[in-house]
Amino acid sequence: MSQAKAKLTGYRQAPRKVRLLAGLVRGKSVDRALVELEHRAKRSAPVFSKLIKSAVANAKAQGLDEKSLTISEIRVDKGSVLKRSRPRAHGRAFPIHKHTSHIMLTVTDTSAKKAVKEEKAAAPEKAVAKVAKKPAAKKTVTKKTTAKAK
Repeated sequence: MSQAKAKLTGYRQAPRKVRLLAGLVRGKSVDRALVELEHRAKRSAPVFSKLIKSAVANAKAQGLDEKSLTISEIRVDKGSVLKRSRPRAHGRAFPIHKHTSHIMLTVTDTSAKKAVKEEKAAAPEKAVAKVAKKPAAKKTVTKKTTAKAK
């Protein structure tokens, strides 16, 4: 199966917020995903578009067809946390955690996937033909008799 990858590390937004868009585009074709991201009002939408375009460029460099690509895997992991502090009353300091995300994206050529599915679909038909040729096994049933004492 032909695939191409792209990744973005250290993106300065919490993974919880980024995963919302990851779930939206997972499993969709590249064209459909780019259209959906174009109409989203999320901060990470342009970042995802750029990352998908990067993965498509990597796929083209490998010789894959741009039209038949789908997003097979998209993973958002937690990155490093920048720890800052906020000044509060009476000389105290409250912590601020600035979360980062690592985004990994994999696009797969669906034309290759379809060929594999067709091969798998043909394989069970051959197996069924073999099973039909075998004679059915005969079952033997034995009766148990019990004698009752009177």
